Amino acid sequence: MKPVFLLLVSTFWTLTGAQYYYQGLMDYLDNRLLAIEDHMQLWHDQSRRYHTELLDFKKLTAEAMDGLRNDHGTILEDLTGAGARVDRVEREMDFVETQTSPRACANKADKVVEQEAWGLQESRGEEEEEGEDWEELQSRVSDCVEIISGIRSVKILKRVGSPKGMWTRDPRSSKVYVFNGTSGDTIHQFDSVRDFSRSPDAIGSRQIHLPSDWTSPGTAVYNGYLYYVEQEEDMDVQVVKYDLMSGSVTDIAMFPVESQASVYSLNPEIVADLAADDEGLWLLYAMSDSEPNINLAKMDPITLDIEQIWDTRCPRENAEAAFVVCGTVYVVYNTRLASRSRIQCLFDVNDMVVSEEAPLIYFPRRYGAHASLKYNPEEKQLYGWDDGYQIIYRLTMKRKLLV
Repeated sequence: MKPVFLLLVSTFWTLTGAQYYYQGLMDYLDNRLLAIEDHMQLWHDQSRRYHTELLDFKKLTAEAMDGLRNDHGTILEDLTGAGARVDRVEREMDFVETQTSPRACANKADKVVEQEAWGLQESRGEEEEEGEDWEELQSRVSDCVEIISGIRSVKILKRVGSPKGMWTRDPRSSKVYVFNGTSGDTIHQFDSVRDFSRSPDAIGSRQIHLPSDWTSPGTAVYNGYLYYVEQEEDMDVQVVKYDLMSGSVTDIAMFPVESQASVYSLNPEIVADLAADDEGLWLLYAMSDSEPNINLAKMDPITLDIEQIWDTRCPRENAEAAFVVCGTVYVVYNTRLASRSRIQCLFDVNDMVVSEEAPLIYFPRRYGAHASLKYNPEEKQLYGWDDGYQIIYRLTMKRKLLV
């Protein structure tokens, strides 16, 4: 019996120890599960709090973006209004300058006469009076030792024609020539600036039909002859000399420039620009489209021979027009979005103008950008074409320093 008893006692203690062991294991596992549940609850609470904060941040960001959009719109409206006010102030200043200049044109010369498109009847304002007139300057001989010092006065003659074109006056006569558009075989001749100003459109003009098309407003009238640029497809540029009296071509000269190389980047249709001044006939051009600067050639007005060539060192980029006065090239610049034109580069073939003397001259702000500017050496005036408006700039001059 004793061995059996010992076996039972041993078995009891073994079972009791195992029970305590399993109970401890279960308690440990239960505590770990409770800790994991606590951590999961904490993570859930933190995730919910982060989600709420993100929603609040998103809402605040959306409200801030809406506010920024509203502020941007308000600022844009303010800038647009400020730009309009600046334009209006500039126009008023230009008007005041033309009215108060002590050396302005004749008293009725600055009146603006606007017209609609080419070929439409002029609508006359109530302020226009019958018999209104303005004085035309008499021709005078220049000693050609002068440079431009400023714009003395401005006369907006009228508005007639396309946004781009050219008009000029023969320095040796009173006749005015109008080139409407950027190409064509017809030009309009008026007996005087007065007749042109009084004409509602092309009525009253003498139409001259050329034997070939002029291409670009880069033409010149000099001593009774019309010099114009002719360009056909896949051909070099030609300079044609046309006798306005006899109505015949007297000479043609080939000029080897690339057909797509424009002189001025803001007027790409001008592949070559002819200019006349006190010293004769000039040609402004770019040899190739990769050429960064404007080149100048002196031409014999009789034979059209090239006498000499210069690199003006004036860039083509942002240039809109140029003209020559006493052998000095003045290049006019602007911006892609038409702003205020300015003479920013000057080149004197006689090396008589020092760099400190070169003027930075701003044109009065008008309507767009100049399609052409033609200098009349007898009157010391520029004939400009600005977005269909025909404008006369009367210049003030000063003597070159190194003479």
